[in-house]
Amino acid sequence: MSKQIAIDGPAGAGKSTIAKKVAKELGFIYVDTGAMYRAMALYMIKEGVGGNEREKIAETCTSADITIKHENGEQIVLLNGENVNGLIRTEEVGNMASAISTIGIVREKLVELQQKLAETTDVVMDGRDIGTVVLPKASLKIYLTASSKVRADRRFKELSAKGVKCNIDEIEKDIIDRDYRDMHRDISPLKQAEDAVLIDSSELTIDEVAEKIISLYKG
Repeated sequence: MSKQIAIDGPAGAGKSTIAKKVAKELGFIYVDTGAMYRAMALYMIKEGVGGNEREKIAETCTSADITIKHENGEQIVLLNGENVNGLIRTEEVGNMASAISTIGIVREKLVELQQKLAETTDVVMDGRDIGTVVLPKASLKIYLTASSKVRADRRFKELSAKGVKCNIDEIEKDIIDRDYRDMHRDISPLKQAEDAVLIDSSELTIDEVAEKIISLYKG
């Protein structure tokens, strides 16, 4: 029986960074669900399907097989057996991923692929609906959050370090708006699973959060 750790929470809470760290420490595979959506988006582009052709997207997504494996410490995203790591980080793919992620049948297909992956491998998976929808029987469920102010500050520092001019108040407003959208969407809204452990990372370092999750898992 494979072991599963589900980490859910709002944007900017540090889920991916912490999930990767926990996976590495435990020798699990970190499943980047966002990369799986990007691989599906790439498949649509390859098949010549437009982002607004909802029926065609629904029809086409059923023939895509997407999985993740790790080789030499690197995550490899496979689309119908092909390594697409170098193809999924473009702006075009990102825009398509955003368009298809609102389509119910695409989410269902990707949830099915994520569950299939988690059945055979020990995984750490992060997202908005992992503990509630994707892995409802996960060995450990975490709901990771932080105040909107702290999340805005982290994002501000990240963007500033890249030389991007930004306004911290606007960033915080965007975060609050996104939280509202994530929590009120029709399909798989963001919410804390009843059996999830709440961790507020506002006053904690990445290492402290990761250590807390690992000790809960080993508990």
